[in-house]
Amino acid sequence: MKNVKKITGVLMIVFLLIGGLVSAQDRAITANQLPKTAKNFLAIHFKGIPVNSAIEDREIYGVDEYKVYLTNGMKMEFDSSGNWKEVDGKHQKIPYGFIPASIRNYSTKNFPNTYIIKIEKKRWSYKAELSNGLELEFDRNGNFKKIDD
Repeated sequence: MKNVKKITGVLMIVFLLIGGLVSAQDRAITANQLPKTAKNFLAIHFKGIPVNSAIEDREIYGVDEYKVYLTNGMKMEFDSSGNWKEVDGKHQKIPYGFIPASIRNYSTKNFPNTYIIKIEKKRWSYKAELSNGLELEFDRNGNFKKIDD
């Protein structure tokens, strides 16, 4: 009987821990609850396009990232400080103002009849998707590395 109580107690603790991990989740927020940096980014580069929804992706240790969906279908991801990580135009041309000049220049010079529909900023690189389906990779300084198709 003692072993059954011990096992039951251990299982209860395990389930409570798992429940705590599962409770780290997304929650809907208003556009006004986004970090100031993200709000400024939206106001400058997506002026006049209302936010349809915003989601705070929470982890156990705090906010991991924010996802913002605009009424025109575009989606953005921001880090916990509000810096952009990804802008997805969902097959629409995205504004170029925040894209490093070297990436803008390379894509317009080498692919003149296309436009950038998605860009991701990773730790050491950028990835830009063009309207013709090509993906261009750049280093963190915006220097062209390769084409993925």
